[in-house]
Amino acid sequence: MEQNENLKNILNHFEEEHRDLDEIIHQMYANKTINLMQIKRLKKRKLLLRDKIIKLKNQIEPDIIA
Repeated sequence: MEQNENLKNILNHFEEEHRDLDEIIHQMYANKTINLMQIKRLKKRKLLLRDKIIKLKNQIEPDIIA
């Protein structure tokens, strides 16, 4: 049970970071401060976080096929 709580805390952290990256990317486009290399790195980091989020969600609540 404690491990589940730790996983949920990590998941919350990853989800928050994912949202923050999304906001940063949108702000860069809105402010016309487009640095394509930086945006590419941010998007790559965002995708890696998404994969980690999916893995953690599956660990917390496995998809059971009946």
